[in-house]
Amino acid sequence: MNWNGVFPAVTTKFHGDGSIDYDTFFLNLEAQIDAGVSGVILGGTLGESSVLEDEEKIELTKKTKEKIAGRVPVVLNIAEGSTAKAIYWAKKAEEMGLDALMLLPPMRYPSDHRETVAYFKTVAKSTDLPIMIYNNPVDYKTYVTLEMFDELMECENIQAVKESTRDVSNVTRMKTRFGDRYKILCGVDTLTMESVLMGADGLVAGLVCAFPKETVVLFDLCKERRIDEALPIYQWFLPLLELDIHPKLVQYIKLAEQMAGIGTEHVRAPRLTLVGEERDRVEKLIQTGLENRPALTEIKTSI
Repeated sequence: MNWNGVFPAVTTKFHGDGSIDYDTFFLNLEAQIDAGVSGVILGGTLGESSVLEDEEKIELTKKTKEKIAGRVPVVLNIAEGSTAKAIYWAKKAEEMGLDALMLLPPMRYPSDHRETVAYFKTVAKSTDLPIMIYNNPVDYKTYVTLEMFDELMECENIQAVKESTRDVSNVTRMKTRFGDRYKILCGVDTLTMESVLMGADGLVAGLVCAFPKETVVLFDLCKERRIDEALPIYQWFLPLLELDIHPKLVQYIKLAEQMAGIGTEHVRAPRLTLVGEERDRVEKLIQTGLENRPALTEIKTSI
């Protein structure tokens, strides 16, 4: 598994009646692949996994795998409250021919050090698939510490971490302690440039769903240390990237996808589409971004 590059945590597209809109979903997938992403991640927060039935998640995963047809890896996110259900999805992902997993700590219960390590090890030992640990104590309360990663080194298929602690110095801590044992992927859009310049190997991104080309070019420029070219793009992008760190990131990013012409804003309850002053404010921010998109045609990267 190549964990380098940009991995969009794709949204699940819906029709107005709540059914899955595969035509628009595939339209967005093709935009991601055309832009040069390194893989796609299904079943995350942006994918509204919590409001998908198991049968829908399986169908969506199979159709995605078939549509992508090996062009980039397909990664399934696992966010479960029980070890047994996490193992179920790990085995199901392997059965469906997926390429890797992204794995959160146990949900709804704040596991301690021993429980967290035991959970990760048990799931890892149930599958041969490569695994990226999702470390997000801000939103999910469990902090995967350096000492936990020490113990997880025995699991060879635990290969990467989605770094979402919102402490950019943690990239350096991980690299200093573990070298290249774990690939580090920035998981916070607003720390993209900082994390890559500090050594992150990839991005698990949100606004890439609406702005795939800009995200990939920004990442490539940062990896090549072409700071003078990357910085204007990042400065343009940052107000949009801040949509990713709001509780309504799903509604915000889906609206951005719709306005960019590669998505729809439809969500499933309990989420509701934006209205009133909030909608006006977010629409204005997105429209300003669209009207001032950087010219990328002259930028060439070697990655």
